[in-house]
Amino acid sequence: MAKPLESAYDRLIVALDVEDAAAARALVATLGDCVAFYKIGMELAYGGGLPLVEELKAKGKKVFVDLKLHDIGQTVERATRQIARLGADFLTVHAFPQTMRAARQGAGDGGLRLLAVTVMTSYDDSDLVEAGYATSVADLVARRAAQARDIGIDGLILSPQEVAPIRALVGPRMTLVTPGVRPAGAALGDQKRVMTPAEAIAAGADHLVVGRPVTQAQDPRAAAEGIVAEIARAQGA
Repeated sequence: MAKPLESAYDRLIVALDVEDAAAARALVATLGDCVAFYKIGMELAYGGGLPLVEELKAKGKKVFVDLKLHDIGQTVERATRQIARLGADFLTVHAFPQTMRAARQGAGDGGLRLLAVTVMTSYDDSDLVEAGYATSVADLVARRAAQARDIGIDGLILSPQEVAPIRALVGPRMTLVTPGVRPAGAALGDQKRVMTPAEAIAAGADHLVVGRPVTQAQDPRAAAEGIVAEIARAQGA
């Protein structure tokens, strides 16, 4: 059964890529009711931001904890269980089979949904060669996506450029979340495999993670509202 279509408002995830909880709270206050879903990544988590999970949930927001867990199985299982206790909606783990199985065990039957990171969107084929992989980005993403599906992972983190072929591979049930989304004319930063919000939605993405185009905008609220409007147009709302 396919997932129900979410509103454009629910499909944008704003990355709180700021240095501490005070800056994150200020940004959330600025964005107000135009953003429903936030990502807490490593920078903020290590800057005292994990308690924000419960704060944001209390405000009715959804929260994506982006820690990209990858360690021995027991450590991943226990860390996943701790994040589940915070009430997070999404948690990322690297898409290595042992890591994914451990996280699946740690997540239990609660509301935490696991997203497996296939290949970082700042990587291209030359980066894989440098790291010792004898495969292309496209082939490695497909292999890891199929493994994640078979292990029972809820969704995938992947470049918007891989969404269409991976949707065909894994079917409609897995949640596909895409960083590397940049509005037309925005700086690419350290991303190499990118699309606009409309292109990513048209390709089959469920959620778009957007950081700097919102958080570093002169008017962050207007930037977020513009992306939501673009998503709405792309999905025919």
